[in-house]
Amino acid sequence: MKTEPRSLLLTSEKEAVEELKRIGSDPYGIQSMAPKMAHFNLLLEKIECRAANILKQEMLSIGGDVAVARGSVSCSVDFTDALIIGTRKQVLSLAERLSAQPFGLKEISSNLKKAIANITRDSFGINTPRRSIQIGGRTLIMGILNVTPDSFSDGGRYILPADAVEMALKMEDEGADIIDIGGESSRPGSERISVEEELDRVIPIIEILSGRIAVPISVDSMKAQVAREAVRAGAEIINDISSMQYDPAMPETVSSLDVPVVLMHMRGQPETMQQGDLEYPSLRGEIIGYLRERMEAAAQSGVDPEKIIIDPGFGFGKSLEDNLRLLKYLGEFKILGRPLLVGTSRKAFTARVTGAQDSVRLEGSAAAAAAAVLNGANIIRVHDVGFMKRVALMSDAILRA
Repeated sequence: MKTEPRSLLLTSEKEAVEELKRIGSDPYGIQSMAPKMAHFNLLLEKIECRAANILKQEMLSIGGDVAVARGSVSCSVDFTDALIIGTRKQVLSLAERLSAQPFGLKEISSNLKKAIANITRDSFGINTPRRSIQIGGRTLIMGILNVTPDSFSDGGRYILPADAVEMALKMEDEGADIIDIGGESSRPGSERISVEEELDRVIPIIEILSGRIAVPISVDSMKAQVAREAVRAGAEIINDISSMQYDPAMPETVSSLDVPVVLMHMRGQPETMQQGDLEYPSLRGEIIGYLRERMEAAAQSGVDPEKIIIDPGFGFGKSLEDNLRLLKYLGEFKILGRPLLVGTSRKAFTARVTGAQDSVRLEGSAAAAAAAVLNGANIIRVHDVGFMKRVALMSDAILRA
């Protein structure tokens, strides 16, 4: 019998364990071999060449490697990026070896352990004032309810409370896990409205819905007073596209309310975010760094880190190519160790790719949603709940096959 090798695509240690069990490996052997089968490429940016040289030598001694700049060995450059290449077992072994080393390597040791823990984490429990939302196992659907006259896709359709309530009930019936209510448009070029106008739009609807729907309500707002009144009316999550930077009172408000918060990446403000220079020297690096900084700032303000959800901000200060790359490499955001929310629904880039009319964005949105699920999204924020629920179910079935 002719035996040819076959390549196995193992995307997680869990899949490695399943393959070892299929072969019939000894349980102790599985425990030993599985950590060697999960491979990681971890990038450290701008570290001292002395530290980089120690990293490389230590990793080489245990069978891995570290890619550094050409001049770092002789220290003809002061700083270099370092790409750590190895299995989970090797990376954790490296972290142990660095724990007592100089040149900032002790901190790198701690960060490497945290990175591995974050990347391999696949479930979260987010506590709201009314319930615990379990994230992981399947993708959650956040239904979009814009009670605005000027949102890019559905502006003006749900201004009347009766229409908004009817739509929310329909989304819940179609399978929404969360209803996200927004009273101020964040489309490119949109202008800010007053606190009073935003309150008038969202609070009556939240008050009605909080007693009529079983799923949690999220309020999409950058204003602390709107967030505070929305939670009093029955909202359980604050979705702040400015990552709590627009309103200086927002961090303390979120902390005192003790509610989950979504932190999103955006360059500038909606009025100007798609104007001027959209170039990123390191797209994912900059966005991940921004979200990490906002998470740390939130924690320093008293926000529970376990109640933070992150959003890369598709369409907010990004080019077409940026949005596509973010979808392709979405899994990199797992390094932050928080649930990942993705909002690509009816965004302009989906129509630009498919060549569809601006008003016909369903196919592109569906493909983007499927890609998001397959690449690590925990929650997808959508307009077409029933349709996207089925897209997510199929994508989840493929992912977890």
